[in-house]
Amino acid sequence: MKFTLNWLKTHLETTASLDEILYALTDLGLEVEGVENPADSLGDFRICRVIEAVKHPNADRLRLCRVETWPEGPDGPTEEVQVVCGAPNARTGLVGVFAPVGSYVPGIDMVLKPGVIRDVASNGMLCSERELMVSDEHDGIIELSEDAPMGALFIDYTNRNDPVIDIAITPNRPDALGVEGVARDLAARGLGTLKTPKTQAVTGSFKSKINVTIDAEVQAKACPVFMGRLIKDVKNGPSPQWLQDRLRAIGLRPISALVDVTNFFTYDRNRPLHVFDADKVQGDLRVHFASGGEGLTALDDKDYRLDAGMMAISDGQGVQSIAGIMGGVQTGCTETTQNVFVESAYWDPITIAATGRKLKINSDARYRFERGIDPAFTGEGLELATRLILEICGGQASEIVVAGNVPDVARSYRLDTDRVSSLVGMEIAAETQTATLKALGFKLKGSEVTPPTWRPDVQGEADLVEEIARIASLTKLEGRSLARETSGVTRPILTPIQRRESVVRRQIAALGYSECVTYSFIDQTAAEMFGGGQDATRLANPISSEMSHMRPNLLPGLLQAAARNQARGFADLALFEVGPAFDGGEPEDQHMEASGLSIGMNGPRDAHDTRRAVDLYDAKADAEAVLAAIGAPVKLMVRRDVPNWWHPGRAGHLSLGPKNILASFGEVHPKVLSAMGIKGPAVAFTIFVVNAPFPKSRSATRPALKISDLQSVERDFSFVVDQKVEALTLLNAAKGADKALITAASVFDVFAGEKAASQMGEGNKSIAISVRLQPKNATLTDAEIEAVSAKIIDKVAKATGGTLRT
Repeated sequence: MKFTLNWLKTHLETTASLDEILYALTDLGLEVEGVENPADSLGDFRICRVIEAVKHPNADRLRLCRVETWPEGPDGPTEEVQVVCGAPNARTGLVGVFAPVGSYVPGIDMVLKPGVIRDVASNGMLCSERELMVSDEHDGIIELSEDAPMGALFIDYTNRNDPVIDIAITPNRPDALGVEGVARDLAARGLGTLKTPKTQAVTGSFKSKINVTIDAEVQAKACPVFMGRLIKDVKNGPSPQWLQDRLRAIGLRPISALVDVTNFFTYDRNRPLHVFDADKVQGDLRVHFASGGEGLTALDDKDYRLDAGMMAISDGQGVQSIAGIMGGVQTGCTETTQNVFVESAYWDPITIAATGRKLKINSDARYRFERGIDPAFTGEGLELATRLILEICGGQASEIVVAGNVPDVARSYRLDTDRVSSLVGMEIAAETQTATLKALGFKLKGSEVTPPTWRPDVQGEADLVEEIARIASLTKLEGRSLARETSGVTRPILTPIQRRESVVRRQIAALGYSECVTYSFIDQTAAEMFGGGQDATRLANPISSEMSHMRPNLLPGLLQAAARNQARGFADLALFEVGPAFDGGEPEDQHMEASGLSIGMNGPRDAHDTRRAVDLYDAKADAEAVLAAIGAPVKLMVRRDVPNWWHPGRAGHLSLGPKNILASFGEVHPKVLSAMGIKGPAVAFTIFVVNAPFPKSRSATRPALKISDLQSVERDFSFVVDQKVEALTLLNAAKGADKALITAASVFDVFAGEKAASQMGEGNKSIAISVRLQPKNATLTDAEIEAVSAKIIDKVAKATGGTLRT
C-alpha cells in the first residue's frame, strides 16, 4: 500500500515529522517497508537561466549554451557553465532545470560526467521532463516561467518534494488499504486530527436509462447490493495534474479522467469502482453466476473463459465484466466516452478470491474485495466519485440505481476494561480505553461496543483489547516474572519417559550417530513396507501425496534421509531419530521409538587397515549400549522372528521374555533398500523406549563397587557342535552351570567350513569360549575348578549336544 505524505495530510491535520509518522505506522502494525523521498533522487536539480544559446561550431542540430546556475541555492553565488544541448527549444533567455556533473538522472538511469561533444566541452545537462520522470515528454527541455526563483530546487518549485510511503498490510486490516484508514490510526495514536470531510450527496436530475438486476442466488450468497448511476455529457480527457501526480507517485499510470477517478478512490477511501461506457452497454446490466464457458477480453487485453459459479456482469450482448475483479474492453471508457455508468457494489470476499485465483488475475479491486471492504460505504463511494467526475469532466448525473440492500454487519461486544491488564499486561486507564475506541470509529453504549462497518476483523472481546493495546503501543510492555505457585525448590516437571528419551538421545549421539528430525508423514508405499499404510493412519488432508500416512516406524524417514545424502556423495552414514510411530489412528496407538541407521564403513581410512563395513553386530552392540544406558536388564533373549523389512537370518529381537520386545536390530532387507533408493547394505536398530522396565531403585547414586580380593580363574573350552547351533545358546548353557562362581563367559573363536568338516565331521563346527570364575570366600582349589568345568561340559552337552573338542 503506497501513498504520499501530502496525500496523507489531506486526511490528517498534523505537525508530526516524517520520521515520527514512519515510527508510529510500524508501531501501529502497519509496517513501513520503504520510503521514496524525491529529495534523494531529484535534490540536485535546480532552476537555471540560459544566458546565451548559439549554434554548435561542429554540428547543425546542437546548441552551445552558456548557463547561469546557483549551485548553493538562491542565496548563494552564481556560476556559469557551458552545456551542449540538442533540444530544439534551447534558446537565449530560457529558464529551465540544470543537472550538474556528478548528479544521478533517474529518467535515463545515468550519472553525469564531464564530456566532450564534437570537440566542445559540456559540463552538465539541461533536463527534459522524461529525464526528471515528470512525464514521457522528451522532445525538448523543460521551460519554466520567467518569474521562477533562480537557484531553487525544481522539486520545491513544482511541489514534487512529497515522500512516498510504502506500508505492508496484514490480511486482517482491509481498512488500512485506504489513505483515510491509515490517517485514522495515526489520529487515534495522537499524531494529529482526522479531517476527512463529510460526503455531500449529488442530486440526480433524471432517471438512468441503464437499470441493474441481481439474480436471487447471487444476492443471497455473493452480491447483496449493487449501486450505479449514469452521468451524461462528460468530457473525458487527461485528469488534473494533482491527480496524475498522486497516481504516478504510487506507481500507477494516468489513463484518463474517468479511469483515474476510480483508481484514486480505490487508494484514497478503499472503495474500488468501475466505469462503463454507457453508449456501449446494450440494455440493462445483470449480475449473475456464470454458466460456464462465457468469455470476454478484459481491460488487461487478455482473454478469459469463465467457469460455472464465477460472478459476472452482463448486458444484452454478453459478459462485460468479471464482477469485483476487472472490467471488459468492449464497454471500457475511452477518450471519446460521453456518457458513463459508474458502478459501486459489495462483493463476497470468498467468491472474489476463488475467481481471482482460478483466472490468475491480480488487480487492485480483487486485492481489496477479497479482504473485505466497508459495505456501508457503497453509496458514499458512489457519491464521491460522482462529484469528482462532475468537477473534472462536467456533465449531468442521474438518480442512483440500487439493486439489493446494504448488508447489516452490526455486532457488539462487551468491553471489560480490566481485561487489558490480564491479556496484554498493560495498565491503561478506563477512560483512555474508551477514548481510543471512539477515535477508531467504534460506538460505545455503556459497556457494549459496536465495531465500525469498515472493521470486519473485529470479532470478539479480545479484538477490542488488541485495538486498545495497539494504539497505546506494545513497546510499553514491561517484562514481568511469573508469580511462583509454591516456594522452595520446585518439583521435577519431566516425566520418567521424557527423561528416558533424553538419555536415549544422548547415548546414541555419543555412539557417533547424527540426529535427524523427519516428518511423521510418509507415502503409502513406504508405510506398507514397514507394516503400516492402513486407512486408520491415512491423513484426511495431506500436505502432498508423499505425506499421506502416519509413519509406522522411524526407519522409512531415516532411509529417505540417507538416500538424499548418498545422492550428494556421502557414502558413510550414521543417522538416528527419536520420535513417535503410529500403529493406528487413536492416541493409544502411538508409541515412542529410537532408531539408528548405519551405512558404509565404520570409520575413515587409516594406515592400520582397521576400516571395515558395518555389520549387524555393530547394530546389536549399539542397541545393547542404549538399553544399558536406560537400565534395561543385561540378560535378554535373542529372537529371530523379525518383521519382513529385516534381512532374514541377519536380524533379531532383544526381548525380555517371549512377548516384551525391547529392541530390534540387524540388516535391512535388500528389497526395502532398493525401493528406498539406498546403495549397498545397511544395518539398523530400533529401541522401543517404553518397553524396558524402570529400575526398582529410584536413587540417582550408583551402588558401591564390589571387588573381590581373591584371584579369579579363567578356563577355555572348545566344543564341537552342530553347525546350526547358535553361540548364544552355548554361552547361556555355560553361564548356567554355576551362577555363583561364573561371572562372565565369551566366545573367542569359531572354527567352521570345509576344514572344520574334514576334522570334526560333516555338518559340525567348533566354538571356543572363555569362562571366568570368581571365588567369594576362599581361593578355588584344583578340585573345585575341575568340578565346575565338569558342570559346564555337562550343561553344554545337554543344551546343544556338543562334546568337548580333543
